[in-house]
Amino acid sequence: MRRVYLDNASTTPLLPEVREAMLPFLGEQFGNPSCLHDWGDAPREGMETARGQVASLIGARPEEIIFTGSGTESNNFAVKGLTLAQAKKGKHVIVSSIEHFSVLYSARTLEKWGCEVTELPVDKYGLVDPDAVRKSIRKDTVLVSIMHANNEVGTIEPIKEIAKITRELGVVFHTDAVATAGTVPVDVRDLGVDALSLAANQFYGPKGAGALWLRRGVRIMPVVDGGTQEGGRRAGTENVPAIVGMGKAAEIATRDIASRVQKLTPLRDKLLSGLPARIERMVVTGHLQDRLPGHVSFCVEFIEGESMLMLLNSKGIATASGSACTSKALKASHVLTAMGLPHEISQGSVVFTIGIDNTVEDMDYVLEAMPPIIDRLRQMSPLYAKFIKTAKEA
Repeated sequence: MRRVYLDNASTTPLLPEVREAMLPFLGEQFGNPSCLHDWGDAPREGMETARGQVASLIGARPEEIIFTGSGTESNNFAVKGLTLAQAKKGKHVIVSSIEHFSVLYSARTLEKWGCEVTELPVDKYGLVDPDAVRKSIRKDTVLVSIMHANNEVGTIEPIKEIAKITRELGVVFHTDAVATAGTVPVDVRDLGVDALSLAANQFYGPKGAGALWLRRGVRIMPVVDGGTQEGGRRAGTENVPAIVGMGKAAEIATRDIASRVQKLTPLRDKLLSGLPARIERMVVTGHLQDRLPGHVSFCVEFIEGESMLMLLNSKGIATASGSACTSKALKASHVLTAMGLPHEISQGSVVFTIGIDNTVEDMDYVLEAMPPIIDRLRQMSPLYAKFIKTAKEA
């Protein structure tokens, strides 16, 4: 049976070159980079090399990179730390309704700490209106956090336009770029943001390594207290092997990003056009043009995403759903409901995220395998039976 991995938004496979770069720091170069003796030298040098490599990926200065343990930690650090650092100015924070939970839940924690949070709506494509950001900013607004692209529907947000507004009004702007950094070209100077989160496992690096870029001069309050690592901004002994791996993956992404986009886009478009042509009542989610190059997402009417995932898996196809696969509760995706999709349609979401190892033959296999799966599930669906009966009576 063919095996096709199409869940790269969850995590990407580790590149062999990245693994090789990490190995010395899992063995003989085991020292603590904070130590002044010889054993700390190679780990410290490895980390600083990685800092430069990650900075180059996003057009930043090495000293502006703060290493963390994940994209989730970077988002927590940004939302909480940037807000707390400006407590004297105000306590109002703006986020979008489709942010990753690491941003949304951080904002809700801030509410418990006495802050006020505004959640901006999105349109049917998942786009935030820059004018809505402008209208929501108040004198006491200290932070706007809008993701660069949504990992569930693939929509790329108008970050440059929003950044012009926040700069004009003097508000710090953070973007969660976990879905974009290393996947599409990202330049922090061009975007105009003040802080940006990224994660290694999204661009063929290891899990357990993330980073927060912070524009020089922007104040942030540490949320992990302890030692003086990362310039006193993020305490804790660093995960040197993962950081070195992140640096190597960033270096490769910087070199290969244009060719990756060129490869992934036609594979994406093959599924975006091919599946709805074969399966009736299948709704594309997200923006068709302003979209991540390897991202394909749909809602299939009358069935649930979890059932699709299990049957696709039985055919050797790994994919994801925006509904209950990430939760024990049968709950529709907050992203899809924010986009205005009815609950019963949102339950049938399926997300294919294509990687650099995928081929045209993989896409053909999905196009062949999925229609019979949908037909089988609909034959068992009372909602579909009701739809067919109503259609016949009409």
